[in-house]
Amino acid sequence: MIQSMTGYGKTVLQLSTKKITIELKSLNSKNLDLNVRIPSYYREKELDIRKKLASALIRGKVDFSIYIENNGGDASSKINEAVVKEYMDQLKNIVDSNEIELLKMAVRLPEALKTEKEELDEEEWKQIDSAINETIVKINEYRLHEGESMHADFVLRISIIEKLLNKVIEIDPLRIQHVKEKIKKAIAELESKIDESRFEQELIYYIEKLDITEEKVRLKNHLDYFMKELNENTSNGKKLGFITQEIGREINTVGSKSNFADMQKLVVQMKDELEKIKEQNLNVL
Repeated sequence: MIQSMTGYGKTVLQLSTKKITIELKSLNSKNLDLNVRIPSYYREKELDIRKKLASALIRGKVDFSIYIENNGGDASSKINEAVVKEYMDQLKNIVDSNEIELLKMAVRLPEALKTEKEELDEEEWKQIDSAINETIVKINEYRLHEGESMHADFVLRISIIEKLLNKVIEIDPLRIQHVKEKIKKAIAELESKIDESRFEQELIYYIEKLDITEEKVRLKNHLDYFMKELNENTSNGKKLGFITQEIGREINTVGSKSNFADMQKLVVQMKDELEKIKEQNLNVL
């Protein structure tokens, strides 16, 4: 079953001193474009996260984020008392103000706060890692659901092109007859005698140039091949893209050879459906 590259997953992990939110978003892209935003004290795990995401998501523009909300426990930032007092002593010599105003000015100055580096807790990380796995499951479920809708649309578009192809096959004898009559009428208007045998030979040669038998067969084969790949267990948007290129090539050739207004109208309709398929396929994993 095909999958969409568009997806979203979110998991909230509530620990004793913090709430951790893990979020995954993905959009379509030719390759994997991975953006990871995590707190600095999880940086040593970034490579593992990237490997996990690359293996699970394969393609797409992917944004991964871990957000932390502290709701208790020791604060990681503390007032640097010695530095603040030194700032206040210096400020007293510059401005005439009370202690509270001096303190307000001092805490805004560099190094007034000192940040204590939080060490990675391996037990905590095990819970986070499990939550990441859960988020990956959620985004892949989203992608599968989107893929089901795309699958239904592809089936509809391909069936429409097949019906139009059948109409092309149906009117092809009429097209050949129309071309013959058109040529004979043009010759008659010249009011000149022609060698009937030579004329038939030239006519056959010309009709062979306009023959679309091979194109009709190849187009039908490409449509069948597209449906076969569409129903495979794995999603392969790139391969489907290559097949749509071949479908387009055959449709264009039929159009250039048709020389018949009714057939050209059918070709335009086939091209319209194919463009819709191509646009949708940009989002297939």
